[in-house]
Amino acid sequence: MFVVIKGEIFLLASLVMLMLFINKASAQKIAVNDTALHEVKVHGKHKRSDDVRVNEFSPGQKVKAIDSVTLQQYQLQNMANLLSQQEPVFVKSYGFNGLATLSFRGASAAQSEVLWNGVPIQNAALGIADVSMLPVFVANKVAIVYGGSAALLGSGNVGGALMIENDMPVFTRDSSSLSVSGGVGSFSQFMGGFNGSISRDRWVFSASGFGQYGIDNFKYTTEQGAHKLLPNDTMHNGTAMARAAYKISAQQVVSLSVWYQRDYRDIPPALFEPYSAQKQADVSLRLLADWNKQSGNTTWYAKSSFIRDEVHYTDNEILLHTVNIDYQYYQEIGWKKQFNQYGQLLLFTPLQLAWINIADSNKTKQQDKIALVLAYDYKHFDNRLDVAVNGRAEKIIGLGDTTIRHNIFLPGADASYALTEWLVLRANAQRTYRAPTLNELYYNPGGNVNLKPEQGWGEDAGYTVKAKLSDVTFYHDLSVFNRDIHDWIIWLGGAIWTPHNIAEVHSRGVETENNVSYTKGKWKFHFGVNTAYVLSTTVSSYIYNDGSVGKQIPYTPRYNGQANIGVTYKKITVNYNQTYTGYRFITTDESEYLVPYTTGNVQLLYNAAVYSHSLQLTGQCNNIWNEQYQVVSARPMPGVNWLLGFKFVIL
Repeated sequence: MFVVIKGEIFLLASLVMLMLFINKASAQKIAVNDTALHEVKVHGKHKRSDDVRVNEFSPGQKVKAIDSVTLQQYQLQNMANLLSQQEPVFVKSYGFNGLATLSFRGASAAQSEVLWNGVPIQNAALGIADVSMLPVFVANKVAIVYGGSAALLGSGNVGGALMIENDMPVFTRDSSSLSVSGGVGSFSQFMGGFNGSISRDRWVFSASGFGQYGIDNFKYTTEQGAHKLLPNDTMHNGTAMARAAYKISAQQVVSLSVWYQRDYRDIPPALFEPYSAQKQADVSLRLLADWNKQSGNTTWYAKSSFIRDEVHYTDNEILLHTVNIDYQYYQEIGWKKQFNQYGQLLLFTPLQLAWINIADSNKTKQQDKIALVLAYDYKHFDNRLDVAVNGRAEKIIGLGDTTIRHNIFLPGADASYALTEWLVLRANAQRTYRAPTLNELYYNPGGNVNLKPEQGWGEDAGYTVKAKLSDVTFYHDLSVFNRDIHDWIIWLGGAIWTPHNIAEVHSRGVETENNVSYTKGKWKFHFGVNTAYVLSTTVSSYIYNDGSVGKQIPYTPRYNGQANIGVTYKKITVNYNQTYTGYRFITTDESEYLVPYTTGNVQLLYNAAVYSHSLQLTGQCNNIWNEQYQVVSARPMPGVNWLLGFKFVIL
């Protein structure tokens, strides 16, 4: 049994009361949200996210929503492929069938958050999310929050966040939809899925499923030029999601979401290993209940989530089989008040419980977080000026062999100002804080209960230019950022790896996004370039004469970028994508590194009408120049590979 901190019983009871206590009120129809995706627009004319914290109380934060066409092109792939090819974030991939984690602006994987409909879904023990196991298929919206937003999104949000969202329920009388998808690709990959929904005046039900299978025929090229078959690389996975929503009244909606996922993969050997008998099976169950009530200028909401992650790791060569099961409960109760056309207030209290059962010791390790968050947003000068201030008081309790307590206050402020109709300025400053994860503290062997929490400040500023001249649309965005973190946590070692604190790490850099499109009749041409320059260096160390001082943090590329050029004619879109990733040092003193690599990728999208139905065809060829490269040392990445898919809308 795990220990419950003071106040949790009250909050749990509050959630139940809120879900059951339903008042009759004057009818005020909840606005139906536009389900189309939009990129970031000038001073918030379009929603950047369905999350109120991001959309309404972060005016100075850089938020990028992936457009719907791009999501359609990548619908049969995972988030790792999507982000590595389309966004200037670093995806640390361990190769085919391997782990893939995110790094925003030089932050570590544990400093990068992944949210599903506003709920954190990182592994409760590791504090990270494997984005290679997150299929694009189950997401209706994908957005990236660049930079820390710890006051609103929680301690641990240091570098940025990946937002995965599903459409808000739309209640329509006698409406149904059904579509099936499928595809084939290199490495004997086969995948298929379906999406269906039924909508009535007062309730909506939707379900989706996706499965993938691949077998051993992945080849790589050695440094001597020989072509070898990578052994032990079979994979198959499946995911299912069901969502139900009920409109209690014109003002109140309650919904329930279930996301089940099962992944199995062989782990191929590293280049220095003669073979591998390693296998891993992951099982995840995510449950989410959501309630929303709107009355005049006041909104009440509550959400409750339970997540269970199970990891089976087997190495038959050394007769090893381990099972790690961790749990996470998340609850949030909030209240938003619009006072007038200028100001609005958001008050919410999140509760997060994470615990793991240690099999060999029959003990439970737990980390509990409870917070009170207040945010105020103010608009003036015909909404040209938008300023938000926020603060988070949080208590963190770690329960293991000893009790570890953290009492923290995380303030933040950001603002945007529309200088002209085509130029918007923005700025953001946030205090950041991340307590060590359960694995960093208690993993056996290697955990370090003496770790200090990471803490510091992050700032960023930038501007957006959007102009339209006749048939040409121009978009340019530039951000500069600075972040100083004390007691940065990094894993070091040989046979046994152990986390240690680095006294201070300084991260800074520049990001740009540039797009030009030209439309003439049924033709549309587009060209875009995204760039990122990141310096993330050790400023000081607790180790005397440490060679890492002044050096780049391992696996943090200084340069990263993508370019896209394409054309749309009627219902067909062709896009060419080129990515570049610079040097990645693999040692703390920069004595060893991986050389830069660049890949070329082609995407094809075609929409056609088949009688009263619609058919969508997709094609993708990745790494068309057959670049031989490694993102992580000794883990080869695929050469040229392809994927063909379809989506047929039956209803």
